[in-house]
Amino acid sequence: MSDTLSLSKGEWKEYKLGDVIEFGNGRVRPKSSGNIPVYGGNGILDFCNESNYESETIIIGRVGAYCGSIYYENKPIWVSDNALAAKPKENFQAKFLFYFLKNLGLNKLAEGSSHPLVTQTLLNSIAVFITDNFDEQRAIASILSSLDDKIDLLHRQNKTLEQLAETLFRQWFVEGSKWDGKLSEYIKVQGGFAFKSQDFKENGFAGVIKITNISMGFVDIIKTQFVDEEVVKDIDEDKFRIKSGDFLIAMTGAEIGKIGIVEKTEKQIWLNQRVGKLMEKVPWGNYISYLALKSRQGQDYITNTCSGSAQENISSSSIEGMDFTPYSEEKTNNFGIECKSLFDKIIFNMEQIKTLSHLRDTLLPKLMSGEIRVRV
Repeated sequence: MSDTLSLSKGEWKEYKLGDVIEFGNGRVRPKSSGNIPVYGGNGILDFCNESNYESETIIIGRVGAYCGSIYYENKPIWVSDNALAAKPKENFQAKFLFYFLKNLGLNKLAEGSSHPLVTQTLLNSIAVFITDNFDEQRAIASILSSLDDKIDLLHRQNKTLEQLAETLFRQWFVEGSKWDGKLSEYIKVQGGFAFKSQDFKENGFAGVIKITNISMGFVDIIKTQFVDEEVVKDIDEDKFRIKSGDFLIAMTGAEIGKIGIVEKTEKQIWLNQRVGKLMEKVPWGNYISYLALKSRQGQDYITNTCSGSAQENISSSSIEGMDFTPYSEEKTNNFGIECKSLFDKIIFNMEQIKTLSHLRDTLLPKLMSGEIRVRV
């Protein structure tokens, strides 16, 4: 990267956004089915057999919670009435403008507080500072695209690796197996520590993983709240501190049952209440229980077992009580040996995704402001 970039300030120009981009409306999506993506404010909604935009198109969320969200496609698509389409004008490159718009933060410029809205009139009027050197735009887009392509490749690799692990899991523990044992033979579910609301800060010594940090297959250890060292100094580390490769499950609310893996990290991160950590009782028990709970049978069990009218929840003992194949040392060890390399690679890839994402997010505003210039 150091051979590509230089820190020289250059002559960029001020424009109105409408001088560089042609905006267009979306339309109500067709009722047909097909393989052409239908885009709304939160990405692909469906597929149909018609298109209202061709080739390179930038899609902008127009209204509501996804107002100002940005997507890019280079094929026929249908843009719905919850989104706007954007095409580059002469001397401007579409992929560059995609990143430029992402950096603008259009959601912050939207009109209306209770029901935010992005209109063509608003977009056309926004003053921007931008280069009209097409080669420079293409070079900037190439740098950012190469990072996004690598991140996407790693995500796809991890999806394939998880599918391989799931296939092995089915072969060893589902096909021809009787689930007349309990998951408690493999793991103990450790609930999180009851931190006090006044303990939480925007920055601090240790991150705290809450339910909102967990999505299926992934635990976000970056966007956390924090607590000071004094708060965690006397807490049991074996129970409540989180380490690389831990499996965590959400036990309350809309995210209930979502389960993810902690990437490789040296950070101080701790477990909050209503988040469970799978602690193995036998070697490989946490791998097996992760795949069991993530499976269709596991998710159905959680849905059918959880309780609570105002907010659904499930206890540690209820998770442990899920019916499962009785423990067999030979079967469990054989599975674990086959699966270890898959999970090691998944965790390694997650670390690479984090590193590349941080690099991209650091470069984006510097490239889009002209602070860092590309040698063309």
